[in-house]
Amino acid sequence: MALGAPSLGPPPSALLDVRNITKRFATGDGEIVAVDDVSFSVAPGEFVSIIGPSGCGKSTLFNIIGGLTGDYAGSVTVEGATISGTHPAIGMVFQEESTFPWRTVEDNVAFPLEIAGVAKAKRMERAAHFIALVGLQGFERRYPSELSGGMRQRVAIARTLASEPRILLMDEPFAALDALTRRRMHGFLLDIWQRTGKTIVFVTHDIGEAVTLADRICVMSLGPGSRITETIDVGLPRPRDLSDPGAGHIFRRIESLLS
Repeated sequence: MALGAPSLGPPPSALLDVRNITKRFATGDGEIVAVDDVSFSVAPGEFVSIIGPSGCGKSTLFNIIGGLTGDYAGSVTVEGATISGTHPAIGMVFQEESTFPWRTVEDNVAFPLEIAGVAKAKRMERAAHFIALVGLQGFERRYPSELSGGMRQRVAIARTLASEPRILLMDEPFAALDALTRRRMHGFLLDIWQRTGKTIVFVTHDIGEAVTLADRICVMSLGPGSRITETIDVGLPRPRDLSDPGAGHIFRRIESLLS
């Protein structure tokens, strides 16, 4: 997809369409363009990764899609309807620790259902379903301080899934984990994606992570004024090994774009 070209609107198959997004911030040294005329679309059930160097505006774009940042040019649409602010079709998973330390695993997962006014018996039933989905049966009564970092992220993912969004929007959710745990979380996430059919938009700065996980990879340029310079169709079967020639070729292509 060529970015910066005239907007033709979302393709008919798009669940999520990000169109001509430009975001400016005022600073003491003048105005900074964080992202400049960024467009991409995501089909239902697709796994799309957005990759770029630190400071390129990935998190700004994440916050715009998730409805946490306003005052931007362009549009975000879900199934053709323009959205503004948070939207029930989009669930967000953050890089930072986001479990509530004073709540047990089951109470963390049930939290969005509690806010929505779901009766206790029903929300506990649904929480149990999603706890099982992320493989944390037996840990329902544990507190986050009793869990590993990877387990806490699984709780955060289960909590997001409990609100039953159609789109999982994830901002470097495994960045704080050690390399071995991160690899395990990749397998876990792909299993959840395949079992639930969710659409995933996954922000990362890790090339190997993007190549391992995604159907398509949108590569962003260095900021300020970041754009998507190229969109790469991965087209490789899963599970993927970065030592495979096809995966290695894509890795080196992204590496050259980022450098």
